[in-house]
Formats: sequence, structure tokens, C-alpha cells
Amino acid sequence: MKVLHVITGLDAGGAETQLAMLLRHTRHACDVVTLYNPGPLAEQIRADGTTVRDIGMRRNTQVSALPKLRSLIAAGRYDVVHAHLYRSQVYARPAARLARTPVVVTTEHSIGETHIERRRMTTGVRVLYLASDLFSDGTIAVSDVVRDRLVRWGVPARKITVIPNGLDTAALAFDPAARERARAQFGIPPQVYVIGTLGRLDVNKRVDLTIEAVAPLLGEGCVFLVVGRGDQLPALEATAERLGVAGHVIFAGFQADTAAMLSAFDLYVAASAQETFGLAVLEAMASGLPVLYTTCPALNGVATGQARQVAGTAPALRAAISDALRAGPRPRQPDTALSQRYGISSTARRVDDLYERLLAQRSGNHAPRTLT
Repeated sequence: MKVLHVITGLDAGGAETQLAMLLRHTRHACDVVTLYNPGPLAEQIRADGTTVRDIGMRRNTQVSALPKLRSLIAAGRYDVVHAHLYRSQVYARPAARLARTPVVVTTEHSIGETHIERRRMTTGVRVLYLASDLFSDGTIAVSDVVRDRLVRWGVPARKITVIPNGLDTAALAFDPAARERARAQFGIPPQVYVIGTLGRLDVNKRVDLTIEAVAPLLGEGCVFLVVGRGDQLPALEATAERLGVAGHVIFAGFQADTAAMLSAFDLYVAASAQETFGLAVLEAMASGLPVLYTTCPALNGVATGQARQVAGTAPALRAAISDALRAGPRPRQPDTALSQRYGISSTARRVDDLYERLLAQRSGNHAPRTLT
């Protein structure tokens, strides 16, 4: 079976990382198209042997991208087009149907109560989303929370399948040598306690709230390591400066080796205002880290002593972080139930099964296209 994944861009983020992992574990032949900004993950995906093409969009309303994308899809004679993220959904779903692609699938990675991928959920945004959904055969929701939000937004429940994000738990395992290298990269001595966070720096992640919470706790023996990039970086640097802790907050930028960064931490803090899944929290847990989080739908109903939910206020976060500091670094032992529940191999298998089931439903006499 031939599958084309269409994604808005391949900058470092949860949806983009999920796609890269899915491509390594799928049983089908895949290509990838980005609408713009191939980003650092494009080279990683190419290195793994998957073709990545960019159609070079320059603005949201570049309607000329639709026929360009349709032609590319038609030329590839794909059995499935799988769209990820809002802009690619709006363009790829109708383009795939115009190209007479048998199956069109969407994964909804990030729909909140008020925003979809940092985009306010206005009437216009909703109308475009639901109009393009008419060309789709099914939507993958990464959690029950996402499914419920999609239904409330107007996506038919019959079209939604819940398949959680996947974890490559073996690749995320704690590595003492990687810990030493990563700390040396940022000049952090072995004995210093490292509070960490990892991901795109946007308003929803509330890294500024974490800086406010940890500021009184930072010093020669404790630093806050922020891994990721995004448009909030200047504001976060200003917050650290204003609170007098600029020398103890390290902005590491994008780092390709997530496992090494997690190995360098002693405590993971996630202070997001909203989450649709909470992948970064699970990645930290897979590395054996103790975790403090404000919201993580993936852990709803999951009993674990490794992660603790905290109210999203600076005093509450500070109190919980103080407790962790007093306890000191913990042995790095991940919760094995995570790999059983969220292993990437299981996730990829369920996605592949969905393709095949939809293809069978869409056209009972259609045979998957063979590679030539």
C-alpha cells in the first residue's frame, strides 16, 4: 500500500515527531509532503529513507497550493493520503479527493478548548475545518479528550477512531553517558540538580510560569534547562532577566537528541494550560524521570507514582518542586506500564489497520497499488 503523509511543516514538535516515529514502524510504503518549512525533522526522515518534498507555501491563503498538491498526489497514485495539522488538513483533504485517492485520513493532534494548534477557534476556522472534513474518510484522535472536542466541534463521531500517540520507550531510556555529554554541552556540573522542560516555546506551554515558580529555588546547585525553540523565547529570556535568574536558566534551543536531554534532567516540569495528549510528559516518564504536570490527558485514569499533577499556579508548582529538590535525584526507573499502553509499534499497527479497513470499506474491489 502507498501512503502519502501531508503535514504543515517539520519543525520540532509533538505532531512532527510522531510522524517521524510512525514512518519508522509502519508496514506500508510512505512519502511525505510539507506545505512549507521542512525544518530539522525533514533531514532525519530523509536519512531514514523516506522521500520528503516541500511545496513552498508562503501564506495561509495561497489557493494555488491546492492544484499543485492535487497534481503531486495524482502523480504518486497513492492508496491513502494522511493529513496532519490544521493547514494541511484544509488543503490536503480536498486535494486528495480531487486526485481520486481512495482513502483520506486525518490525525487531529492538537485541538484545545479555545485553540487549535495555537490558532483561535473562530467561526471561520471551524467552517474551513468542517468543510474539508467532508472529503475525509476518517479522523484519528490521539486521546478521548480530542475525540470529545472534535464531536462538540461538529465532526461526526462515526468517523473518529482513538489511537494514542506512541512512545519509542527503548530509545528514550536513561543513558548515563548521554547525561554526562549533555550536561557538559551546557557547562552543568555533575552535582547540580537540573529542572527541565522540553518542547515548542509557545504561550500554551507556560514556561514563563515555571520560571516564576522555580526562580527562588535556583542557584549554584540548581538550574532550569529549557530545551526547544519558538516565538516565546525573547519573552522568556526577559522573564528570567526580570526575576534575576538569567544566569541559572539555560535556553538550549532545538536539540535533536531528546533522550540525551531527558537524561540530563533530574526533574521534569510541564505547566501547559491545555494539552490534547501530553506526549512530552510520557517521554520524560519513559526516561525514568519524576514528573510534575498541570494537565496530561494521556495519564487520565492511569495510576502511577512517577508523575504528580499540580495546580497551574506558581505557588503550587514551587511547593511541589521544593519537595522534589529536598528528595534529591531519584533512581531512573520508568513505569513499565507506559510501554505496554503507549508503545509506538502498537500505535503504528493500529494506524496501518485503519488504512486497510477504510480502503476495504471505500472500495471492495480495489486492490492496493503496487510499487514499480
